[in-house]
Amino acid sequence: MNNEYTEMVFRLLAAVFAGGMIGLERSFHGRPAGFRTHTLVCTASSLLMLVTVYEAMWFVPQASIRIALDPTRMAQGIMTGIGFLGAGVIVKEGLSVRGLTTAASIWMTAAIGILMGIGFYFPAGIATALTLGTLSLFRWIELKMPIQSFHHFSARFARNAVMPEPELRELIGAHGFKVASLNYRMVGEGKYFDYRMVLSTLDESNIRRLSETLRGMEAVVEFRIAATGD
Repeated sequence: MNNEYTEMVFRLLAAVFAGGMIGLERSFHGRPAGFRTHTLVCTASSLLMLVTVYEAMWFVPQASIRIALDPTRMAQGIMTGIGFLGAGVIVKEGLSVRGLTTAASIWMTAAIGILMGIGFYFPAGIATALTLGTLSLFRWIELKMPIQSFHHFSARFARNAVMPEPELRELIGAHGFKVASLNYRMVGEGKYFDYRMVLSTLDESNIRRLSETLRGMEAVVEFRIAATGD
């Protein structure tokens, strides 16, 4: 009996360690679901799996009743519940979607906790290392790759001094951007005219060059360039 209790403690501590390591990476990059969240998710998953792994310690069926407990059902329930938690960290603002990686890391952390709970230390350890590698090494690879970035762009002109659309498109194209979508808006009781669009580029330095150009144009009342995020 003492050996079983020792094993339970070890499994829970292993889950705390694995979840904490993944959570530290998320906290380091300023994600809302970080160190404590991932640690609790992994530990809770491990704890719930102990209920089915050690059912003989708490469940004694009657001799006249045959009952079969299926640990995989507990695992399915855990992963379903984690889906709601993961959905809570995903935020959508217009075309910008943030939190997908954190949601995936929470889901993976729950899976690692399940493995720790049933005592599959080797695959759980490998999964922890692979998850940390994916979150850190793959981030470095992404930064080195030429990735197309998208930015929300808006420019405001006085109603009697609106830059023609062809000229604006030419200006944007000359700075290395492509227009993904375009919208128009009249504001200020008809005093101002806004262009709103989504721009794409392979060179982040194009943002600074476009900003400097617009800043020097007297016809531009105001403008905004904001990354859509990930």
